[in-house]
Amino acid sequence: MSSQFTRALLIVAASALAACNNSDSDNAIPPVNTLPDFVKGTVVRNAYDGTSNDLLTAGLGKSGLQGALPAFADAANPTVAELRRQAIYNNYRALVDMTTNGGYGVLYGPNVDSSGAVTPGEGRIGGEEFIAYADDGTGKLNVTVMVQIPNTFSTTNPCIVTAASSGSRGIYGAIATAGEWGLKKGCAVAYTDKGSGNGGHDLAANTVYNLQGQRGNAGTLGVQSIFTAAGTDAERAAFNTAFPNRWAYKHAHSQQNPEKDWGQHTIQAIRFAFYALNEKYGPLNNGERQVIINNDNTIVIASSVSNGAGAAVAALEQDNDNYIDGLAVAEPQIQMNAPTGVTIRRGSTTVASNSKPLYDYFTIANMVQPCAALAPSVANSPLLATNILAPNAANRCTDLANAGIISGTTTADRATSALALLHASGWEADSDLFHASHYALATLSVTYTYATAYSRSGVRDNLCGYSFGGAPVAGVPAVIANNASAQLFGTGNGVPPTSGINILNNNSVGGTALDAVSISPSSNLADYNYDGANCLRTLFTGATPGAIATRAGIEQVKRTGNLRGKPAVIVHGRSDTLIPVNHTSRPYYALNKLSDTGSQLAYYEVTNAQHFDGFLGLAGYDTRLVPLHRYFIQAMDIVYNKLRNNTPIPASQVVRTIPRGGAPGAAPAITAANVPPIAATPAPADAILFANSILAIPE
Repeated sequence: MSSQFTRALLIVAASALAACNNSDSDNAIPPVNTLPDFVKGTVVRNAYDGTSNDLLTAGLGKSGLQGALPAFADAANPTVAELRRQAIYNNYRALVDMTTNGGYGVLYGPNVDSSGAVTPGEGRIGGEEFIAYADDGTGKLNVTVMVQIPNTFSTTNPCIVTAASSGSRGIYGAIATAGEWGLKKGCAVAYTDKGSGNGGHDLAANTVYNLQGQRGNAGTLGVQSIFTAAGTDAERAAFNTAFPNRWAYKHAHSQQNPEKDWGQHTIQAIRFAFYALNEKYGPLNNGERQVIINNDNTIVIASSVSNGAGAAVAALEQDNDNYIDGLAVAEPQIQMNAPTGVTIRRGSTTVASNSKPLYDYFTIANMVQPCAALAPSVANSPLLATNILAPNAANRCTDLANAGIISGTTTADRATSALALLHASGWEADSDLFHASHYALATLSVTYTYATAYSRSGVRDNLCGYSFGGAPVAGVPAVIANNASAQLFGTGNGVPPTSGINILNNNSVGGTALDAVSISPSSNLADYNYDGANCLRTLFTGATPGAIATRAGIEQVKRTGNLRGKPAVIVHGRSDTLIPVNHTSRPYYALNKLSDTGSQLAYYEVTNAQHFDGFLGLAGYDTRLVPLHRYFIQAMDIVYNKLRNNTPIPASQVVRTIPRGGAPGAAPAITAANVPPIAATPAPADAILFANSILAIPE
């Protein structure tokens, strides 16, 4: 990486050469800026003044993001600008705690500048936004890529930050994390929805969504839709007759296994960013823009959170053309083969299980969590009373005991056995209190989505008897309200349940029902659809063609651990219940140390932090947990300062936080004491060490 001075000199020299039109040497003129060949269709380019509208907050500012949901002038016919505003509003609130006591507007948020100082402003950021599809020409991929270029971007100190969407969110799905950090730092932000974004297909109405989220007929939009389910009109009509009012979703039903290409999609977003930057800043030569900003003179940091972070990791591993200079991610969803011969210890205790693929540990959670939620030791779990149906969960305990998966004769004993099984399967005890809420809000939607993705099942396959649709009445799913359907780009998260679209059990006794209240044919019990959960599990453990296809899909997404010796930081919350540290960051850190010559990866494990900062506004989460986002920001700063100023990266460590306490739902305001910084030099008792194939994590 060139020094700051050399970068500036290169750009100035390139500009001067481009202006020198009387030169006959091709080498004296920078190359022509050309649209990457993977970009198909129209590139939409919009400028935002930073006052009435902006890149970061869609004009809402810090206060508007924290306020009431913005309204549509015509709810049935939202404009592109209104859909964009709603998408930014909802994605922001999904990724960070929006309460002032939790840190919004104080530790992070649009009004907190890049140095961490709280400003009196609203944090709006003017600039330009480019958005397009990356595709192979068939329209079957249509990965959305977007570049935001703030007005503060410096052509003498250029930088790009990647922002792959987390979960199955649309293109604005990383706006509150990598997007906010990058824009405030003056970097261009290269977004991608990873080919698994918020694309719905209403099969009964045959409506889909275009690049900017407006609804239209699938036949009319054609290859310009974010996603259209495969199949002929005749096949769709037959399916509608047998299974009326169902929806297909891109991540679940595209039959592309998009995760295998997340790294490539992130690299495409970087290449699109270079194109956009040179379209904006490149000098003209004979009417053509010249390339003056490139990977030789630009700092590029691969970043994001959750599976967006996994995409960043994949991108750096696959970066054969040396676009990426460093990596800073939080709670990455990464999968790998277990590092050979490695032992992971927390304190003096050897971790019982590590490096399970995502689908393995999710299908375990999907089977066991409802029962484990009833263990007496977790009776104070957040959302337990309001979101877990105790009779149904007790019935799940009965099913598991009858199958020999857990032991015990009473519900309490069986639930305790189920919780112990989760421990044996790699979850830390730090997650115990959060299994109930995760099962209620996340586990099944992720499990089913990845089952269909890995097995490449289509919507008409009704994999394991599941489907998506409105709440059934007399066994028939309701039609999603017109307004809700029209607004889906702005309100949806890409994984039902969302925006009135639910997870359904087609096989329930008495007809299709909401999965949570359905009745399993095998037991004739309302047991959270044990039959469906068992079917999903068997897709990992079984020998059927579907199971073989599922495991083959999983093999396509495993990573190598080789980060090419680049500066890299991973932060992860020890209490992560969705993406446990024992199956992701801990073994990946060990794998990197074994496989990456010259590894510069540092790993920071944060106590009392978990996966969903958006949950921290919930009663019981607020008192027990701190925002991991605080440490994502520090990770970004650490890698940026290493690349810009060669500031040393602090050694791997456990960061010990202090929960806010207080009454659930009324935790006191967070202070710096609750979230101490990553130490420049960790105390010996906090240092994470890897030696002799032993990864030692302090207690």
